[in-house]
Amino acid sequence: MLNRRHIRTKVMQCIFEMQHTKNQDLNLAYKKLNDSASNMYDLYLLQYQLFTVILQKARKLNNASQNSFLQENKAENIHRLVNNVCLNHIASSQELALLIDERDLSNWELDDEYANLLLKEILASDFYNTYLKEDSSFEKDKELLLTIFKRIIAPNDKLYSYYEDECISWVDDLPLVNTMILKELKKVKVSQQMKLTKLFKDEEDEKFGKDLLTKVTLNNEELSKYIDVKTPKWDADRIASMDAILMKMAICEFLKFSSIPVKVTINEYLEIAKEYSTNKSSTFINGILDSLVKDFKKEEKLQKIGRGLM
Repeated sequence: MLNRRHIRTKVMQCIFEMQHTKNQDLNLAYKKLNDSASNMYDLYLLQYQLFTVILQKARKLNNASQNSFLQENKAENIHRLVNNVCLNHIASSQELALLIDERDLSNWELDDEYANLLLKEILASDFYNTYLKEDSSFEKDKELLLTIFKRIIAPNDKLYSYYEDECISWVDDLPLVNTMILKELKKVKVSQQMKLTKLFKDEEDEKFGKDLLTKVTLNNEELSKYIDVKTPKWDADRIASMDAILMKMAICEFLKFSSIPVKVTINEYLEIAKEYSTNKSSTFINGILDSLVKDFKKEEKLQKIGRGLM
């Protein structure tokens, strides 16, 4: 789930906090980095669990309709959602239920009004009305869930505000989480158990964030000197603190991560700068890094392993 760019972003946020609190305790920084990644996985599970709680709410409404509390046509509308094969397939995931229990995620038990709001929007939507008129099939059921997620769950302002209040880092994590869930929903098959994505692709990715945080922090003075050489007429205060952090991280990757191509490093930090720093930051950072790479090549400081990594 966490790709390298998002790992870099979380490391950047940790370094930024260390710098502004003047607390250089690496053990504390490791904990915050791990917590940030773990919190992101909680968000992923909670977004998935919304399908389960929506189904539970629909079932209760359906049971009420059997006791004639609802008009006959409305009861039939709810009945179709309750019997959606794809929705039931996701809600029956033992892995999801186990992870929710292990991580003690009780959000939708305590704040169940969000499921009610989502269900209400679903039943009132034009696309659900169209779905009711179509023949039943697994593909149509899956198509409905994809539309529900794209048009109701993912862009929901009330959910966004809730997540922002619960954990500030979730605001940054939500786009990646939603993109991942959408990709997974498209691959759901009734013949296969739903398989949830792991937080890290592999052990190397999991180790990368901690290594990057460590090397940037321990080599901060050396990395700063490289920037100073390229900005002799600039006072340190004139360089945005975020720009300085991103350049240090990139320089660290140039010199101390032999398996990461130079172009990949530059592109990654330019994209992060566009999102987290000033409008002119990416141009400024690109100029400094490009000049440094030329120097490093001349001085044979780039010790990259593998073809095409320079």
